[in-house]
Amino acid sequence: MINLNFKYKNLIENLTHAFSFKPDIALILGSGLGDFIKGVDVAKSVSTSSLPGYPPSTIAGHEGKIHHAEYKGKKLLIFQGRIHFYEGYHISECILPVFISHKLGAGKLLLTNAAGGINPYFSPGDLMLTSSFNGISIKKELTDLLGVSSLEGKNNLYDFPSENFNDIIRKAALQVKTGLKEGVYWYTKGPSYETPSEVKMISRYGGDAVGMSTVHEAVYAGYLGMQTAAISCITNYAAGITDKKLNHAEVTETANLVKGKFESLVKKIIESL
Repeated sequence: MINLNFKYKNLIENLTHAFSFKPDIALILGSGLGDFIKGVDVAKSVSTSSLPGYPPSTIAGHEGKIHHAEYKGKKLLIFQGRIHFYEGYHISECILPVFISHKLGAGKLLLTNAAGGINPYFSPGDLMLTSSFNGISIKKELTDLLGVSSLEGKNNLYDFPSENFNDIIRKAALQVKTGLKEGVYWYTKGPSYETPSEVKMISRYGGDAVGMSTVHEAVYAGYLGMQTAAISCITNYAAGITDKKLNHAEVTETANLVKGKFESLVKKIIESL
């Protein structure tokens, strides 16, 4: 078990000095939402490359910046880019944005991502509110991260994802007239996309969308007691649903096409807190 307080002591001190505020909400922006930052008032930005021990992102669309911003009177901590397990990083590095958010006092965390659609009623461009997560393939790493589970941490996960937060998101979607699907987000480690037979298995066991991020971040945040919610942009049909081969360019292209409605929804969520 890694002592995160010791490992990231200097990093947290740097950010505490740079950001002298308590966030109302922290947001981790997934593929296609990188431009969200242009629609809020940014008070200060820090490049993650300047922070001791912060691993660089190697994926297109994940810029690597942390912002102190405001929108409609709400103070925001925004991570522009995330750290993926498939990039070769340790689980303790992949949950670093969550650790930082908790240390800076954020009580709520909104995770966004791009995901492949498995549910036959989903189409590219749909937005999906996560009703549950399946992270069975990363359970060992999460167990190593958390160590011996505390009673408080276990109790925190009784409300995971946060039903109150999900209700806020549902109401916000109605207010901005954005269709919002709901379903189970299934995590795979990558780095390759899932095979058609893997997608078939995921479908059979209840997965509605699949991706390579978010679950470990969400579980760790929930364990820490943060109100946690996640929204996926369905950017493509998962492998085997159609004859078309998958590629990251398709993911970012679809995400860019729907980023307007995604950004409107996220802004309404922030306003509704």
